[in-house]
Amino acid sequence: MTIAVTGATGHLGRLAVEALLDKGTPAREIVALVRTPAKAADLTDKGVDVRQADYSDRAALDKALGGVDKLLLVSGSDVGQRVIQHGNVIDAAKAAGVGFIAYTSVLDAQKSPLGLAAEHRATEDLLDGSGIDFALLRNGWYWENYLGAVATAREAGSLFGSAGNGIIAGAARKDYAEAAAAVLVADGQAGAVYELGGDERLTYEQLAEAFSAVVGSPVSYKDLPQDEYAALLEGAGLPAPVAQMLADSDAGVATGALDTQSGDLQKLIGRPSTPVATVLAVSTS
Repeated sequence: MTIAVTGATGHLGRLAVEALLDKGTPAREIVALVRTPAKAADLTDKGVDVRQADYSDRAALDKALGGVDKLLLVSGSDVGQRVIQHGNVIDAAKAAGVGFIAYTSVLDAQKSPLGLAAEHRATEDLLDGSGIDFALLRNGWYWENYLGAVATAREAGSLFGSAGNGIIAGAARKDYAEAAAAVLVADGQAGAVYELGGDERLTYEQLAEAFSAVVGSPVSYKDLPQDEYAALLEGAGLPAPVAQMLADSDAGVATGALDTQSGDLQKLIGRPSTPVATVLAVSTS
């Protein structure tokens, strides 16, 4: 059984490869699809089959997916291009005879008000029409998304956002990667839909308390209108599209778009999710 992982040198993809190895999948049965093989030298050293492929290069994808039985399609990072790119992967997988795809989507993708959900919805629809068996890993928010705010929280004593009193059920990337690996090594996953979120369901005021513990000084939550928060993020150096996406996602938190009590993540990984404090502490280590 050969399992391939796209974006295998990215944050989530690399963790998924490591999770497959931890679950006992032989390295020779894991295919790591990467844009730059040199960045995956450590995986090659472990015996993983590293193959060059880019989401936008259909010919490379056709070659790289040869002999693959199952595929983890990690959603791409090029917002605005992902439907085309994901379509390339799905079409190449079909041409190569891949029997199963697990796709990393977003919570409640078909109904989510989040702007970033549109490309996930479209990808889910492509999978539905592909004729390939698939499972949907609808990931919640990563606690790592807040690591960049630690320095600001330490300096300004504030956590900024537009989430109101909304609740976010976050978890660590490693948790989501382990869940993906669990689905890939299991049988009978065709048609499965997992709504994945962590045990901690926090408001931003509660998240600010976690920041306080990490930085060692009081941090309070400052709720801003969505446009003001986007401008603040852009002023901090983020590209405008990214700033707009993050501000939109925060506004989605206010409506419950990044909250779930499904328990799917915990069932798949067989343990509680990683606490936010554990993830934030990485910034001080």
